[in-house]
Amino acid sequence: MKGFKETLLGIFVILVVASLIVFLYRSESTKKNRELAKRISELSPRRGPPETIDGLRQAIALYEAQIERNVNEGAQTGVYWKILAVRLSDKNLHNDALAALERAIYYNTDDPILFNLTGVSAGNVAKSLVGFSANAESEKQRYFKLAESSYLRALELDDTYTKPMYGLAVLYAFELNRPADAIPFLERYLKIQSSDISAMFVLARAYTMTNGFSQAIELYERIINRTKDQKIKEQALNNIDIIQRYLYD
Repeated sequence: MKGFKETLLGIFVILVVASLIVFLYRSESTKKNRELAKRISELSPRRGPPETIDGLRQAIALYEAQIERNVNEGAQTGVYWKILAVRLSDKNLHNDALAALERAIYYNTDDPILFNLTGVSAGNVAKSLVGFSANAESEKQRYFKLAESSYLRALELDDTYTKPMYGLAVLYAFELNRPADAIPFLERYLKIQSSDISAMFVLARAYTMTNGFSQAIELYERIINRTKDQKIKEQALNNIDIIQRYLYD
């Protein structure tokens, strides 16, 4: 009888220890789930009530592994769409590139490169609409608007990113007839890329279109002093001559 009681006591002790281990494991797991649930809940503007946090905690406890897999798969899918978009853009398949970029942005909404590429492709699609349909002009303006907003979004995400600065300036100066809007972006661009001759020509054109003739001449003279290419020098000299004849003839 004594041996039987000792055996029962031993089993009881083992069960208590096992229960304690399970409790500690679940407690630690629950703590992690609670923290994750709280973070998710805090994303809501209304800050979900405690009941919502509890509900999220229970759901996360059941599906945490699946959630992690979905996060990883989503991130990888976004990478694939980005690669596809870049390759399509490089091949000038801009309609297809825009479709891929929309999917890439769905998975990664704060990548300035994706928005710059969207600006490039949208601008090219707009210029390709030459009247094949009755609503070609409205479609062209829609794509130009998409290009503009995409470049601006890229700069919101990275205000030192020079490609959307230049792309937006060219869009304003050549496509939308808004040279005054192009000037500040080109000036910012040239503070970073001070030796870019093409950008200097665009800025000089924008100055000329907004009656900033002295600024344009000064910029053409800077081009002449910096380049060794004789054709570029001749082009800058010719532009200076055109401005001076306009002013004094």
